[in-house]
Amino acid sequence: MAIIITDECINCGACEPECPNNAIYEGGAEWTWSDGTSLKGMITTLNGEETDAEEEKEPVDMDIYYIVTDKCTECEGFHDEPQCAAVCPVDCCVDDPDFRETEEELLKKKDFMHL
Repeated sequence: MAIIITDECINCGACEPECPNNAIYEGGAEWTWSDGTSLKGMITTLNGEETDAEEEKEPVDMDIYYIVTDKCTECEGFHDEPQCAAVCPVDCCVDDPDFRETEEELLKKKDFMHL
């Protein structure tokens, strides 16, 4: 599964620097695959999408910090627990009930982003 940030977010930004995949962005900020990863140039994502790793993507949320689900590994392979949830002062970094992944899938995603 991935982590999501709920609308209880107070925009403190504590979570953003803790993410080893740079999957967390401020509301309204565009994101790229290359941010915080070793991905460069044209890539084929694990979903089979071909894209430029440096191409800016639309923000997931305009008002609060958000997590790019495709980049979130729940810190598998880096830490024992999701660091965003560990530092969030209002406990708004929670499991996404609509997006479930196994530990194996999360580690595969980590390996894809960090060659």
